[in-house]
Amino acid sequence: MVEDGSPAEPLEATGKTVDDAIDAGLAELDVERDDVRVEVLSEGRAGLFGIGGEPARVRLIPVSGEMPEGDNVAFAQETLETMLRLMSVDAHVTVRPPETPGDGVGLMQAVLDVSGDDLGVLIGRRGSTLASLQYLVNLIVSRKFRNSAPFCVDVEAYRRRREESLRELAFRMAERVRETGRSITLEPMPANERRIVHLALAKDPTIGTTSVGEGDSRKIAISVRR
Repeated sequence: MVEDGSPAEPLEATGKTVDDAIDAGLAELDVERDDVRVEVLSEGRAGLFGIGGEPARVRLIPVSGEMPEGDNVAFAQETLETMLRLMSVDAHVTVRPPETPGDGVGLMQAVLDVSGDDLGVLIGRRGSTLASLQYLVNLIVSRKFRNSAPFCVDVEAYRRRREESLRELAFRMAERVRETGRSITLEPMPANERRIVHLALAKDPTIGTTSVGEGDSRKIAISVRR
């Protein structure tokens, strides 16, 4: 814990699992989970009979002082709130920094979280309505603030749930590729979801991923590294 009030430096921590590594880092920094952004450096592996394994490694980056602030952030929040009001949707919008690939960390300026009751209408099939809502917010913001980085819009943590689902799919298909030696091509998905799959398998020394196809038909092929 930093006593003089200045922000703590990023910290790398290890553990048997990613969650264990995060808990160890939080204890060392003496902060809560919401006070840091987590980067998973290695998910670790158990090894065979306890031999040859490696611990999970994470980097914890304190986010105090990292919350984007400025006229464009406030305008983006107001824009989304106005859109929801015009749609007669009773919901609340909060702003936070991106934390994971599903949030668009490294790409998005901030996440606009929408919370409320019965908000499925804002998500749509496979997140199609949510994607359109995000596009409109960013279009309006970019018209007023030409150099503004884009914003991620999420509804009731849909993107986080979708991210976990995609990661599980990626690991499951990678295991099948290892077992059969044959490549697998996933169903078409948008760029932000393909990025999640690429990053999930990026550190696997035995598996490679590539994007194939064009436009809305673009998909990911998973194969054994040669």
